[in-house]
Amino acid sequence: MKFLSFILVAVFLIFVYSCSEKKESRNRGGKANTEFSSSKDKELRSYNLKQKEKESGSRTPCDTIALRQYIIDNYPAGDYLVKFDRTYTYNVPKEAVLYYKKDGVQYIFAVIAKSKPGERFIETNNVTGYESSFINLDSTKLGTAFFFLTLFECSNDDFNVLWEAEVPIHGGFNSMKMKTWKYKRTPYIQLDYEAGIISGHRDYNFFLVDGIRKKPHLMETYVGIVHKRTMANVNDDRYPDYYEYLFVDSTSYIQVVDSIPFYWDSTKSLYVTKRSPRWFRYY
Repeated sequence: MKFLSFILVAVFLIFVYSCSEKKESRNRGGKANTEFSSSKDKELRSYNLKQKEKESGSRTPCDTIALRQYIIDNYPAGDYLVKFDRTYTYNVPKEAVLYYKKDGVQYIFAVIAKSKPGERFIETNNVTGYESSFINLDSTKLGTAFFFLTLFECSNDDFNVLWEAEVPIHGGFNSMKMKTWKYKRTPYIQLDYEAGIISGHRDYNFFLVDGIRKKPHLMETYVGIVHKRTMANVNDDRYPDYYEYLFVDSTSYIQVVDSIPFYWDSTKSLYVTKRSPRWFRYY
């Protein structure tokens, strides 16, 4: 009887495994399914963009509609121009782009989310806002987004990518602003992300230390219940620095107990501190 029970259990497990493999195979799709979904993705986006174009009224060269069309035509399916988070319950979010003109050249900063190859295409609604910030815990079911701050130059709807800089986070996008670092008057692009895991937000600051046409320098700041990092000028060079704060988190109180200055070491391409040679950060 024990042997018979063992045989029945083994057969049942093989059956379950076989079914799960077939289901996974169907979910992943073969080559034909992938090509079909890719073509349908671009076809649907092109159709929606045409409707948007009809409703827009007046158009200008290098406008957001033209940029969206460029991305559809030149980027793989599953890569999208991200929209800002909703500021009010019923407002219509706008695309995450900033226009900047200098020396007669039209520049466009844009946030683009790319789908991880081999996974399902992301949906822009699933990578924007507070709820999506928890996607960092497990993003596989909704696809994994890789964010890039991208700089285009444009003339008469002819776009050219100057650089793209990856943002080291997968969800929670909120907004984008252009700011100036008060210590050195250096312009930078700040990308703000909601961060539910730390009960706060993260800012990815891209500093144009070598001019607008060169890839920027990334430095992160953040604020949470027991997390904090603030911008600073530690060693008075052209790169921004920061203070990283240490907290005591007990059942009765939360208190900052120390602040550690980090500065950019160009020879190592790392943020370091004199407190310990073993402490370093990449951004």
